[in-house]
Amino acid sequence: MVTKAIVKKGNKDYYTYTVTWSDEDKKYVGLCAEFPSLSWLADSQAKALLGIKKIVAEVIDDMTSNGEPIPAPLATSRYSGKFIVRLTPDMHRRLAIEAAQAKVSFNRLISSKLAKD
Repeated sequence: MVTKAIVKKGNKDYYTYTVTWSDEDKKYVGLCAEFPSLSWLADSQAKALLGIKKIVAEVIDDMTSNGEPIPAPLATSRYSGKFIVRLTPDMHRRLAIEAAQAKVSFNRLISSKLAKD
């Protein structure tokens, strides 16, 4: 089971957290997408989430006091909706043919394939 939450503004920023089970550790592990090197192990999902939030807050305080740049929260970042993907020429050709046969744009075909995750 995966749980996601965003920290409230009063707790520094809107960081993205994930809590999942670690079969290796036999505990729940709390993670923060913006701070991938941090984690927190606990016996419950709630404790893992509280633990990772606490360690992130401590790291942010430390980074702030040292004048280091703080990672921007993903939840509040602006996205253009555009990105570039490199394909092999053969894959590009196959997808272009598939789009033409489906009578949709190449972009629409790729967007629909990405949406099926």
